[in-house]
Amino acid sequence: MPREFTYRGRTLEELQSMPLDQLADLMPARIRRTLKRGLSPENKKLLEKVKKVRKSGNGAEIRTHRRDMPVLPEMVGLKMRVHNGKEFVEVEITPEMIGHYLGEFAMTNRIVQHGRPGKGATRSSKFIPLK
Repeated sequence: MPREFTYRGRTLEELQSMPLDQLADLMPARIRRTLKRGLSPENKKLLEKVKKVRKSGNGAEIRTHRRDMPVLPEMVGLKMRVHNGKEFVEVEITPEMIGHYLGEFAMTNRIVQHGRPGKGATRSSKFIPLK
């Protein structure tokens, strides 16, 4: 039997019904500061989009460049595409993501796997040690 999700002793339904200022008191310090100072106009616009998609009920994806938007309870269950500097990465919002930023789930760098030296490589880089 799966356990019911709780965030600091509150269920997801309780979190979704809370006003933003009460919700801010439960968040970690950095996000609490962001919410207490007020969301930026761009983040407010994104929150309105989230509410509009949530109200319409269709599974429309939201594309955004706003990596500094905190994950709020009303976003849970949505699929968002967050820009990582090159492309939009699909992120499905789960309850465990509450209290983090969207940008944390769209990595901006990849692991580099270097190949062999190609045509036109310099003399020093053409050396490949034998194992």
